[in-house]
This record gives sequence, C-alpha cells and structure tokens, in this order.
Amino acid sequence: MSITKERKSELVNEFQQSGEDTGSPDVQIAVLTERINSLTEHLRSHQKDHAGRRGLLMLVSRRRRLLDYVKEKDPARYVELITKLSIRK
Repeated sequence: MSITKERKSELVNEFQQSGEDTGSPDVQIAVLTERINSLTEHLRSHQKDHAGRRGLLMLVSRRRRLLDYVKEKDPARYVELITKLSIRK
C-alpha cells in the first residue's frame, strides 16, 4: 500500500520547484496522489478494510487542503498540477 523509495524520489524529482525542494505543495500532492491510487487499488480487492478506507479519506482530505492552498496562491500552477496528475477538480 505504501510507495517505494525509488518511486517517491522519482516523484520528487519530477515535481520539485528547485534543486533541493522536497516539501513543496506540488511534491506533497504528487506523493499523496500516488499513495491514494495505491490504497484505492487495495480497497477494490479488500472491501471490508474499514481502517484502510478511513486512512484513504484522511489522505484525500489532506490532498484537497494542499490543492486549495495551491489554487489560492497560483491558479495556473493548480491547473497544471491537476492535469499532470489527472485529478478531478
């Protein structure tokens, strides 16, 4: 259900704003999206995993708050981010 170190570093390299950037909202949203997609696939085969479903809802709400922040600060970056990650509005 969690992502590997290699995949996480790929996401950081793809979405970072500068050379040493690992915590910008863009990077956090990309990592959360990867975790959400992984957990969604897990829940498709394990319907009764209610703790996992709760964790999924917490991840989605955290990503939503970060997306709202990016939308408030830079709407163009928000649109670019949701299209790159194929997230619904």
